[in-house]
Amino acid sequence: MLEALLSAAETKLGCSNRSEPLYERLANSLAQAIRSGQIAPGEKLPPHRELASRLNVNITTITRAMAKLQEEKLIETRPGRGTRVSVYRSKETQFQSAPRNEPGTIDLSVNRPASDAYNHVLATLLPELSKDPRFESMKDYHPSEGPIWAREAAVFWLRQQGLSASVSQVVMCDGAQHGLALALRAIVEPGETVLADDITYQGIAALCRSLDLNLVGVRTDERGMDPRALRQACLKHNPRVVFLVSSIQNPTAITLDEERRTELLAVIEDTGVLLIEDDVYRPLLDDSPAPLARRLPEQTLYLTSLSKCVAPGLRIGFMLAPPSLVPDISSSLRVDCWSIAPLSALVATRLIETGKARDLVVVQREELRARQAMLRQTMEGLDVRSGATAPHAWLTLPDAWRDADFCRACLENGVAVLPGSIFSIDPARMPNAVRINLSAAPTREQLGRALKVISRLAKGGPSDNTRDPS
Repeated sequence: MLEALLSAAETKLGCSNRSEPLYERLANSLAQAIRSGQIAPGEKLPPHRELASRLNVNITTITRAMAKLQEEKLIETRPGRGTRVSVYRSKETQFQSAPRNEPGTIDLSVNRPASDAYNHVLATLLPELSKDPRFESMKDYHPSEGPIWAREAAVFWLRQQGLSASVSQVVMCDGAQHGLALALRAIVEPGETVLADDITYQGIAALCRSLDLNLVGVRTDERGMDPRALRQACLKHNPRVVFLVSSIQNPTAITLDEERRTELLAVIEDTGVLLIEDDVYRPLLDDSPAPLARRLPEQTLYLTSLSKCVAPGLRIGFMLAPPSLVPDISSSLRVDCWSIAPLSALVATRLIETGKARDLVVVQREELRARQAMLRQTMEGLDVRSGATAPHAWLTLPDAWRDADFCRACLENGVAVLPGSIFSIDPARMPNAVRINLSAAPTREQLGRALKVISRLAKGGPSDNTRDPS
């Protein structure tokens, strides 16, 4: 893709407005390609001298063009790593790890539980913690994998999700994103390839960029990752790992059916590639096929957490790994933070042991069921994919809209959603869609207002981008 764009830039330099300085013409051409997603975030640009030779300009022109792109924060240069394309995000399309606090904005861009029931349970639990015999150890260091009593609780939780586990295979982490970082650092070397759905969770892309890993998208269809495309990618790229969100995939909300799981596992087993299964949404489902890790435990690192089903503020995740990989993962965690915070581990353990965690999951499911009914009613006639208890929905936009423009229009009308293009690994396959986080609105009333804005704009088209006075 980069080669084709450089060829196009070479052509534009020769035919663009001659009154504009050459370096500005080059910078503008590359900026347009970056903003449109044609040059992927994290892609490495050739050295300045190579670019100058390729485009038949002097190196000063290249240097000034790159300086302009850097000023606009479209590229970044780091010693020893060269020049790479930055993750370009406008305010309207920016990925955030916490909800916006802007007055008048209903933020549907962050995946968080739809109920505040956790806070009520926590308020009751906290006064009781000091009576727990494990409370005495809160002042101490703990094994890097986590306190043994916390891992025992994790084993119990994993068994509820259909997985047999032993304490020695479990590593506690500060949420699934931390677990994913630990897994990648422990098993993938810089420059090696990681495969994922071509439209996938942003966290894997950010991690691969930071670890200098080659992330390659695998074609998907309406049922998830295509097994034939996975086999072709394995043969072509010789990957170390394939990453899958097996239940309520983020952002498309696809849950892999039993047949598709069997087909994908056959490819993974045949090729010997390791699997990282991110299954954080599984507890929200009423019913789901067994985790992939249950059928291929020796090749699978299984990640889950309490963030999406109980509370993200708890920051507790569990990783179930093949015994041979646990020492390297534990070492990676030790380098990060010695071990997770024992106080959070004790809270999570008590929630699991008393059944409160299970109760909170039931509360979340019922709230999501009600919000899904609102989605179906408001979005009738639009192309929306979700599930009975999914926390997010995937809206494919009518042809009149571009996803970034739609997100901008929504924000101007007081609603924040994320464009589908920022979830795309493959610049050649940019989905014209948006992710809507149903669980993010603090109340159903706010969700209802936000969904009406989204529906009105989607059905009306860009010409109807006016604020509804009601």
